[in-house]
Amino acid sequence: MNTMNKTLNNDFKEIINGRRSIKSYDTSVKISREEMTEILEKAMRAPSSINMQPWRFLVIDSPEGKAKLAPLARFNQQQVETSSAVIAIFGDLNNFENAEEIYSKSVELGYMPLEVKEQQLPRLASYYAAVPTEVMRDVVLIDCGLVAMQFMLTARAHGYDTNPIGGYEKDQIAEAFGLDKERYVPVMLISIGKAASSGYNSVRLPVDKVTEWK
Repeated sequence: MNTMNKTLNNDFKEIINGRRSIKSYDTSVKISREEMTEILEKAMRAPSSINMQPWRFLVIDSPEGKAKLAPLARFNQQQVETSSAVIAIFGDLNNFENAEEIYSKSVELGYMPLEVKEQQLPRLASYYAAVPTEVMRDVVLIDCGLVAMQFMLTARAHGYDTNPIGGYEKDQIAEAFGLDKERYVPVMLISIGKAASSGYNSVRLPVDKVTEWK
């Protein structure tokens, strides 16, 4: 069993251009909890609406966890079986519960004046108390999409490969892992490990085809 923790790749061009969606991984490569925590911490530098950080992660890396996930991701069995881990990303609809902790720490570290916190939090609390669930669902999906991409790029910098997975039983996964499905919105699964073989290049449309200049 190999635990890979090597010099980080700081070549951003290579990270971007070298990323591939990998379906099969080297089963001998495991990622330590310490290194996975480091990858997640870097991913969590992604932006989010009023910095509420609604992302919640399940790191599924044990045989028991993968066995539970397998029937829920039946079209991606190879990724579940061979990857070092599968990360299930959820969006927390009740993310404002962390507002006091986040804003107090910002004040403590000198990132935010106390008076700004005292002005903003009551207004934000009123807004969050009244915001419709479907609006908050859109917010957490966008925020979690940002953290997901940052996770994949960070993984690449650490020498690992990934693949985002949208084809799984979204209506069952929260409950299967003991989460409140009314609160936690499933966003995507991301397999992570070391590619067993190189992935395929893929075509991108020209910028001019998808961009307008005004």
